Amino acid sequence: ATLRARSVAMSYLLPHLRSGWHVDQAILTEEERVVVLRFGRDADETCMRMDETLASVADKVKNFAVIYCVDIDEVPDFNTMYELYDPCTVMFFFRNKHIMIDLGTGNNNKVNWAMDDKQEFIDICEVVYAGASKGRGLVVSPKDYSTKYKY
Repeated sequence: ATLRARSVAMSYLLPHLRSGWHVDQAILTEEERVVVLRFGRDADETCMRMDETLASVADKVKNFAVIYCVDIDEVPDFNTMYELYDPCTVMFFFRNKHIMIDLGTGNNNKVNWAMDDKQEFIDICEVVYAGASKGRGLVVSPKDYSTKYKY
């Protein structure tokens, strides 16, 4: 219960976008930094783990990335368009453009698992920012996650 209470608190450290309009504005108005959107449910265990990582790196990446949470029940506007069927989905945008990232998983649209390694997530944000600021719509992750699920 302690981990759950601590992780739920983590989601409150991150700004939440409470409507489709707010999500659109965040993507449209940020000119200099990558917009990182975590879609999911605050009470979901996977989201809680991801939120802990996001909250702990938010200050370290603030010069080149801004992180928001979007509850997929409260704001269902993007669920179909972005295929938000996973418990937790992280997507990257830069200057109103969705930035895809090749993570080695076959899905270049999003990160759909909880990343517990904070430095790995910072590295991904840096790669997205560097590539996107050069006009690239697809960047390659510094780490290959194809073997992330060990069966």
